[in-house]
Amino acid sequence: MTNDKGQLTIRERSFCWGERTYLMGVLNVTPDSFSDGGEFNTPAAALAQAQRLVEAGVDILDIGGQSTRPGAEEISEAAELQRVLPVVKAVRSSLSVPISVDTTRASVAKAAVAVGADIVNDISGGTFDPDMFPVVAQLGVPIILMHIRGTPQTMQKLTDYHDLIGEIYEFLEGQIQVAINAGIVRSRLIIDPGIGFAKTAEQNIQLLRQLAAFCSLGVPILVGVSRKRFIGHILNQPDPKQRVWGTAAACCAAIAAGSDILRVHDVSAMYDVCRVADAIWR
Repeated sequence: MTNDKGQLTIRERSFCWGERTYLMGVLNVTPDSFSDGGEFNTPAAALAQAQRLVEAGVDILDIGGQSTRPGAEEISEAAELQRVLPVVKAVRSSLSVPISVDTTRASVAKAAVAVGADIVNDISGGTFDPDMFPVVAQLGVPIILMHIRGTPQTMQKLTDYHDLIGEIYEFLEGQIQVAINAGIVRSRLIIDPGIGFAKTAEQNIQLLRQLAAFCSLGVPILVGVSRKRFIGHILNQPDPKQRVWGTAAACCAAIAAGSDILRVHDVSAMYDVCRVADAIWR
């Protein structure tokens, strides 16, 4: 697979885009996330889970204190800081793995980077907080820009598109430009088409089928299909934790289409999926 996305070095680890698929492991420090809410919301429990994910082969740990499942209530900035910072500190004091902070608030991004986070993962693509891009530019860290419409409370009512792929492409292309204009270096930008965010089950499938369209934006692509509702819809499986095999199939599709990073819950299973899929498609 040809690749002109270059590479990124974080904590002496090189991410050579196109050579293999990288795994981002989800570490939710929330009481209400859709599949693991409340399981890891103390620093000790979160650190133990982080160690398990590292042993399973994770490349990046994604730590988030604000649930973004459909309908999730927004928490205060103080509550988000209180959830996220102790966990970032605990993980950084024990592990050298790159950490991303899953937040839409510039203040949380700045505080998390100050205590050891390396990447900002913004589900709003930099649209919720006007300070996000200037702060990230100043910090000099990579940022993941995701496509969304509305907020987690309203997004599932905003699924009408004239041209699904074209509109997502246009949004991401626009946000890449806004980020660059704010002083963020292009090589520090990663995009995420936002599977499950303001999209129906059918639209998520269409997005996976046409994912290769986003390769022409020339930046790494992150895809998050793990345990999501559209997989449950296909499998008639209401329990997110029982969607591992469905997740594996969706991850293969993402790899075949040229995605660079997969955001997953079940790292050890998806590590094997990536190794075999990479051997076939890369």
